[in-house]
Parts: sequence; structure tokens; C-alpha cells
Amino acid sequence: MVATTEELLELHGRIRECTACPLHVTRTQAVPGYGPVTARIMAVGEAPGETEDREGKPFVGAAGQLLTRLLESVGLDRRDIYISNIIKCRPPGNRDPEQSEVESCSHFLDEQVAMLQPDVILVLGRHALARILPGAGSISRLHGQRVRRDTRTYVPLYHPAAALYNAGLLETLEADMQRVRGYLADAEARRATAAAPAAAAAAVTEAPRDQLDLF
Repeated sequence: MVATTEELLELHGRIRECTACPLHVTRTQAVPGYGPVTARIMAVGEAPGETEDREGKPFVGAAGQLLTRLLESVGLDRRDIYISNIIKCRPPGNRDPEQSEVESCSHFLDEQVAMLQPDVILVLGRHALARILPGAGSISRLHGQRVRRDTRTYVPLYHPAAALYNAGLLETLEADMQRVRGYLADAEARRATAAAPAAAAAAVTEAPRDQLDLF
């Protein structure tokens, strides 16, 4: 069962208070995530940057603006997507996250996924890929491809920040995002198919009650 907004906000509160790794000393604030609990798409990046650390929301800097444009280019509204990172506090100087920091923070991401139960998870960049799909392959090989694990679809993508420094990646990101729209449609169709038997069973259960109400 998908969690409630109150349950998601409670998790956000625990993330903001977390002191499990040394990053809590240097952060301005933790950045739990942003988006509705009903989101069918979840996007997961690496870590908050300077702007995110200041504002407390993920992907609000230049890379976030590019992500918004990429989503809009395929008819997706950022407000309908839940966005987070593998670690919730900015590493000093935007350095790569250390393994101990990822491990300290990993349970929060697991809780977010369990609460939202998204159909599609966009895996943004190599660090997110290593955490979410360990051993699956490199981002250069997997970008834009659909990776299915159980009932969930994962799509590794280059991190939008990479396209800010390497203009050649922008066309790749745009093409991969076109694929994402198709993957989401497929995932929604599978969800509807899986829900149909349960709905039919509920209808059969209710039918006798309706008939009894006539007497």
C-alpha cells in the first residue's frame, strides 16, 4: 500500500534531523526529497549541491532546471514526479560521496521507494547507478535502457549536470528521455493489467451484498 503524505513528511523530518554521518556537521540543511506521495515516477540523483543545500529542495540549481526542461520535452510535469538523491546532505565542495556516507544514508532511500512504490525510477548518474543497481554495468553502457527488477522499471540516465559540462551529452539525454515516456506508458499498462483481477474479485464480493439489500 502506498504511504500517506503524512507518513512521507514524517520520514522527511527524520532525514532533516539525521546525524548518522559527518556530513551533518558541514551541511546547511538536509535535503530529503520533493514531490507527491502519489508519484508514479521517481528520479534519484547523487547528492545535493550548493543551491540545494541552501534551499532544502533537490535539483533546484542549473542541473535541476535542465531536468525540468527534459521532462517537459516529453510531456511530463516535474510537479508529478518525486525527486531525491542517494545521500541527503551536500558533501563539502561537491566532492563524490564516500562509501560510508552512502551506507549511512541508504535506508532512507529504501524507505522512500517502499513508501511511493513508483512504476519507474530514473537513475541519474553513475553514483546513483552503483547504489541502486550494483553490478548492472556502467552508465555509458546502460543509459536510456530499461532495467526491470521484480515489478519495477529502472532507467539509468546521464546526470543532467554532466550535460552542462559536456554539451555532446545533451542530445543523448534528450533521446533517452523520449524512451522514458514509452517505458512509463508500458509500466502503467502493466499496473492496470495487474489491478484488473483484484477489481473483478471485489466486484464479485460486493454483488451478493447488493442483492441482499433488495430484500
